[in-house]
Amino acid sequence: MPVVETRGGASVQNSIDPNATEAIQIAHLGVHYRVQEALRDVNCTVKPGRLTGIFGPNGAGKSTLIKAMLGLVPCSGLVQYQGKPLTQQLEKIAYVPQRSQIDWSYPATVWDVVMMGRVKKTGWLRQFSVVSRQVAKSAIERVGMSQYQNRPIGELSGGQQQRVFLARALAQEAEIFCFDEPFVGIDQKTQAVIFEVFHELTAAGKIVLVVNHDLGESITHFDDLILLNRELIATGSRKQVLTEENLSRAYGGKVMFWTKAA
Repeated sequence: MPVVETRGGASVQNSIDPNATEAIQIAHLGVHYRVQEALRDVNCTVKPGRLTGIFGPNGAGKSTLIKAMLGLVPCSGLVQYQGKPLTQQLEKIAYVPQRSQIDWSYPATVWDVVMMGRVKKTGWLRQFSVVSRQVAKSAIERVGMSQYQNRPIGELSGGQQQRVFLARALAQEAEIFCFDEPFVGIDQKTQAVIFEVFHELTAAGKIVLVVNHDLGESITHFDDLILLNRELIATGSRKQVLTEENLSRAYGGKVMFWTKAA
């Protein structure tokens, strides 16, 4: 869980803007893995209604940032939402980890996985309501997986698996959506579906935070960017972040990216 610490006599809490309660505010976040510093003094804001991407080279701490925000790894600093630590509000969050972290041999169908998104609202060991079943059905339909509803998840393609976990996130009816590398190993059709859903969520005022590594044309879908390389290089709109200087600092040299990204 993120903790408040003092730096030079000033509380980390002082870095939080009391007028930005609907945004996620990250102040002086740091992560150490034993002797290795994974993230150092990250300060940024993730706004609702904006599709925010976390970018940077391999090993930059992109996934670590999301995990630290959610309390999945120990960290210092403060992560706050609606005036309280984010880790005290996990019921408001839908998190989809990297596909490589999921056991695809687990004996579950598409329907089973999506219904898992209703557990928090229903309660453990309680029967799902008609409303929950309708929410799950609608989520499966939205990602185009209705015909696979009874298919074991291990028999699906990479793109189909990613759609199932997107549907599970939708079924949670969350306020905050966090996705870690959702575009790895998927087809163009699935990528289009995912971005369509992301834009629908942001249009509804949700917070959508996505770890990505692609500096190609897909970057034009993002409203705001967080550029990392173990520390915050830049944050803001695409135009503000995607400068030659920032990319050089992040990637250590000249970087080619989609020229219309700004």
